[in-house]
Amino acid sequence: MMNYYSPLTYVVPPDEEGFYLKTILQNRMGLSRKLLSRLKLTEQGITVNGKREYISIKVNGGDVIEIRMQEEESEDILPQDLPLEILYEDEHLLIVNKESGMIVHPTHGHYLNTVANAAVHHWKERGENVRFRPVHRLDQETSGVLAIAKNPYVHQQISEQMIAHSITKEYLAIVHGTVAEDRGTIDAPIDRDPEQPHVRIVTPSGYRAVTHYETVRRYDGITLVRLMLETGRTHQIRVHMKHLGHPLLGDKMYGPEADFAAGEDPGADVSGGVPGAPSAAPSPAADDAAGPALARQALHAYRLGFVHPGTRERVEFTAPLPADMQAVLDACE
Repeated sequence: MMNYYSPLTYVVPPDEEGFYLKTILQNRMGLSRKLLSRLKLTEQGITVNGKREYISIKVNGGDVIEIRMQEEESEDILPQDLPLEILYEDEHLLIVNKESGMIVHPTHGHYLNTVANAAVHHWKERGENVRFRPVHRLDQETSGVLAIAKNPYVHQQISEQMIAHSITKEYLAIVHGTVAEDRGTIDAPIDRDPEQPHVRIVTPSGYRAVTHYETVRRYDGITLVRLMLETGRTHQIRVHMKHLGHPLLGDKMYGPEADFAAGEDPGADVSGGVPGAPSAAPSPAADDAAGPALARQALHAYRLGFVHPGTRERVEFTAPLPADMQAVLDACE
């Protein structure tokens, strides 16, 4: 016997009477072709008024359309009893406040101590069979709000919102130096460094990347900034803030200490020759690493907002500034 997740429901309004069921599923419920094909082969995947139907039928006003997806498990992820700060959970979504130092998903040679291990254990304890589907990723050292879809439909719907740039992604970061502008936009393309493929750089031949920033508060030698992503390139905030001349505090890859170790002149122009890009003036902290030390990059995913695929209402989730970043700010008071 098949087990299903809770159904997703759509009640046909009067002005959609006579529409083909396929049209409702694709244009109103937003099913992808791949998911639609999968549901067609599932016994109770698509029903109208409780009865399995072909997608070629025409619907009537008031018809209740339901889609059901089979329960799945992440068989390759070992359940592990780890601390997991849950901000929100329902039958569709799990929203957690990821702690710094925790990898989101197991990788080669790193199979334990990830968010995935903790989430799978949490679901096992609740008697739920759920496959781990993170909607987005956060760097290992980045803390904050992380969204995990509990079925393929929810994952698809939120992913499409990301592609359409309709999701709110807001970060807080502590950067070296005093940011002069109250707000601004960094529109500078990013790609891999040909000499260090794991590192990203601003380069005219890169992929478009846009970061909006606001200065929250200036301290002695450091600044707390709020950042909103318009695009989602790897290491985008870290690369863009270095490009602006204000690398993140504690950033071992893009901070001033990394530049010095690589033989780069801390006062050199790092704009990458991008026309119209902001001038990458050296950070006042670049010469002496001013400001308190931090064991990791000072970046926190503070807010995430999107349209909930189950309720079709806009939701927002926030995670408070973590203790290590707050301690840096308190020390500068």
